[in-house]
Formats: sequence, C-alpha cells, structure tokens
Amino acid sequence: MDDLPLSESDLDTYRLIASGADPGGRPVDRLVSVGLVTADPYQAGQWIPHDPRGVAERLMADRQRDLTRAVEQMGHIPGLAALHASFDPHRWYGGPGSEFLGTPAEMNARIGEVVGSASQEVCAAQPGAPGERDPAIVRLGVDRTVGALRNGVEIMTLYAALAADDEQTRTSVEEIAAAGGQTRVSALPFQRMVIVDRTHLFVDNFVVVDAESNSGWHVFDRASVAAARETFRLVWDRSTRWQDLRRTSSGLTDRQEAILRELEMGHPQPQVSVRLGYSERTVAKELADIKMVLGARSLAQVMAWWGRQQRD
Repeated sequence: MDDLPLSESDLDTYRLIASGADPGGRPVDRLVSVGLVTADPYQAGQWIPHDPRGVAERLMADRQRDLTRAVEQMGHIPGLAALHASFDPHRWYGGPGSEFLGTPAEMNARIGEVVGSASQEVCAAQPGAPGERDPAIVRLGVDRTVGALRNGVEIMTLYAALAADDEQTRTSVEEIAAAGGQTRVSALPFQRMVIVDRTHLFVDNFVVVDAESNSGWHVFDRASVAAARETFRLVWDRSTRWQDLRRTSSGLTDRQEAILRELEMGHPQPQVSVRLGYSERTVAKELADIKMVLGARSLAQVMAWWGRQQRD
C-alpha cells in the first residue's frame, strides 16, 4: 500500500486524536487512507480514532490475499515460457548473423554438412576459372550434389561461360544432370555463393583482411540469405541452359568480338585500338569485362576459349 509506512509525524497526529486532543491542522489524509481515523459526522473538523489492532489485522489479511494471488499467478508463468518451443525467432528477426570460416577446409566441411542435411533447394554459383579448381574438391562437390538430388532436393548450379569448355566441368555437369540437377551458364558477372534451403548462405570473405585464400562466411541472417537468393535468381533467369550452349552465340557484344578477332589475327592491344578506332583504355576495359563474363583469369584463357568458339 502506498500509504505505508506512516511517518513519525503521522503517528504523532494519531496519538493526539486518540487522546482527544485537537490535531491542530496537521494533515490526516494518510491516517484516513489506512483506516486509523474517520471524520466525525457530527462535529466538523473533528476525527474519530479506530483501534490500531483491528486496522493492522485488516491490512494483514488484505496483504495475505494479495500474496496468495501473486503466488498463484507466478505458478502460471512457466507455462508461458514453455511456448518458446513454438516460437521461431528467425521468422521475425534476422537471426544470429554469420560466422567466419577461416580456411578452405572449414568452408568445405561446413558446406558439406549443410548441403548433406538439405531438404528443399541448393543454389550454387561458381564464377571462377574451372581449371583452377582442385579435382578432389570437385569430386567431393559432385558426390555431395548427387546425394542431395537422390534425397529429393532441387539443385541449381550456375557457371561462367568459360566453364563450358572445361573437360572436368563438363564431366561433372553430365553426371549431375543424369541425377536430375539443373545447370546454366551466365554471360553476366556474379559472385560465388551457395544457398541452402533459403536458410544458409556461404560467400567469399570480403571482411577479414589478410585472411587465408578461399576462406569465407556462413551467413544465417534471414534477410541477407533472402536477398542473396533473389540476386542468384536474377542471374539464373537470364542465363543459358547448359544443354543449349552450342545453339547460342558467344554472349559477347559486337565490340568485344571485334577486339578478340583483332587479337586472334596477332595484332597487339595498342594496334587493336588504332585499327578499331577505340582508345587503349576502352580496349583494356572491354577485355576486363570479357574476362569477368567468362570467369577467366588471363587473356590467354580468353583467347583459348575464343579459338574453340570459332571452331564450333
């Protein structure tokens, strides 16, 4: 009760009233609220005292009822906490965030673990030059993918254009396709990523400075995973199905093809810019764009790919 405890002044005021003396204008509001005095209905400004023992017993009984009610209510609180089993925090909140995986071994182990438990969908984007991929890692990835397909998981794998001319990649794609996987090749640049069941995202490391090559991040944040999947789908929907590659063009612009034809004839880059009427900066930029589109690391890889395109 907000009126307890009474002050010494309140107690002195009660003693005056109980002795029949005039309280002399002292405040009696707190005494009235606890029931120690009431106004005399026959004499204005006079107060009638009440037995403090009766007041104390009544207040004690009131507090005991309040305490009993509070204990009963506390008994229901664990039932509310038990509802936690039905609450998915990731449905409404971003989730715990992400975890840095500092070595390729950690990345591959975690991806294998997550893909192995996939139940719906795996989206994988591989923009790198295929020839640089460790055959053992490629084999592990194929086995992992085929296993997921056998469990009814939808698999979508996206490669850069250069992958179509890589024997190791062609063999892997054919094996995955035979098991029901889908593969496409993009003429647009994209980032390496693996998305599992719209819940897990694996990306390269762009945060930790001087970290080991091929380290990366396992991202759990719901919004980040959803955004990455939408990005993947945008590129996927504009890509060419693997089985249709031989029936499509190179995917390069007319200017880019013209530059490659000049290089194929043996003209150095400065001469190419003069022959085509472009600045050297423009030629260098177009070649950089071609390497990005193809997933190539060097001009030699680009020219090898271009030569195969002309023979097909």
